[in-house]
Amino acid sequence: MPKMRLHIIFLLLFCRFGTGISLTADQFKVDGKVLELDESNFDSAISSFDFILVDFYAQGRPWGHCKHLSPQLDEAAPVLAGLKEPIVIAKVNADKFTRLASKHDVDAYPTLKLFIHGVSMEYYGPRQSDRLVQYLKKFVAPNVSILTSDSAISGFIKEAGTFFPIFIGFGLNETVLSNLAVKYKKRAWFSVTKDFSSEAMVLYDLEKVPALVVIHPNYKQQSIFYGPFEDKFLEDFIKQNFLPPVVPLNHETLKLLKDEERKIVLTITADENEDQSQNLIKLLKDAASANHDLVFGYFGLKQWEDFADKFEANEKTKLPKMIVWNGDEEYFSVIGIESLGDEDQGSRISQFLEGYRQGRTEKKTVKVPLFMGLFKSLVGIGAFFIIFIVVAMMIMMIVLMVIISKDNEPLTNDSHDKVGHAKSSEAENNQHRLEKKED
Repeated sequence: MPKMRLHIIFLLLFCRFGTGISLTADQFKVDGKVLELDESNFDSAISSFDFILVDFYAQGRPWGHCKHLSPQLDEAAPVLAGLKEPIVIAKVNADKFTRLASKHDVDAYPTLKLFIHGVSMEYYGPRQSDRLVQYLKKFVAPNVSILTSDSAISGFIKEAGTFFPIFIGFGLNETVLSNLAVKYKKRAWFSVTKDFSSEAMVLYDLEKVPALVVIHPNYKQQSIFYGPFEDKFLEDFIKQNFLPPVVPLNHETLKLLKDEERKIVLTITADENEDQSQNLIKLLKDAASANHDLVFGYFGLKQWEDFADKFEANEKTKLPKMIVWNGDEEYFSVIGIESLGDEDQGSRISQFLEGYRQGRTEKKTVKVPLFMGLFKSLVGIGAFFIIFIVVAMMIMMIVLMVIISKDNEPLTNDSHDKVGHAKSSEAENNQHRLEKKED
């Protein structure tokens, strides 16, 4: 009997825990709706799905970014849920669940974070529903796609979109790329094509195979690697080509450079859209192909005057101007080459790079309010204004308290003496007038 009772108790406990596990598994469903998460179910949701995009929003803020984003996520959610590898969208009211937002380093709203197998990464992609879907498809795609025809290549490029670089191995086995494709899955598309025509070789400017082509659709630029296809050389090529050979600098592309370890050869033109600037960009591409240890970028004074001013470039400067920037506070000019001039710019670029490598440089400091820039990057613009308002209110309260305390100060001994003296003098005068009246 005791053994029988133990068996029954064990079965009841098993059923209870089994039911609990079942309920936990069924707590979240991939039904195309945006999940509402809080501190009680956040961790469970993150562990329940391999891919989940979380929107940390602020419900009671005066700005409308959170309100504009919400319907875009509602529209994207059913599409992403229907993928072969579904991606779930969820949201957290960061105004209400402040500890949860703080735990995940959220300091500006809305903030999007993509959790892949429980590991989070900041989402910097587009926020319109259709483009957001296309961007996120990258993370659930095969590590290396196998292409078997010219049409498959063009279809793959079209489906990949313009957000990530596309690596295509012509005449390569997928095992050559597989390890690196897993390592850099978050940053690029990887594929190999086993059957292609001579027309495809002409289209992608191939001289021979095997070859690895990287295409940057957003910038209409590409680079080609002919080997050796050993891990170190192959990885160096991939890492150096997450960015296009020559990067047009703006607010968005500047974010892409934040993790870049290489120095940036920066060319400032008068107007990046002029024909002269376009010819210069072609020369910069040639220089970039021969100097993979450097990043080449450009922008126009007309397009970004404030940024040019940080490097002492303005309307009085003789442009184009070339410098080497470390991506932070310092940059270098090459002594004797203040401008690339208007003629033989290819030679001037070569002379500039030679002078830089030989150390014939002058170090300068970027003109920027560094403390404010650092502060805003740490706490976010929204949080900065909130802190500013709170500090201002505290200062006003302190000032008011000081004023009130002064108004309520007790009279000093001197004041009492003066009052007493005034009263006694008045009494004496009254007495004197009374006596005079009686006389």
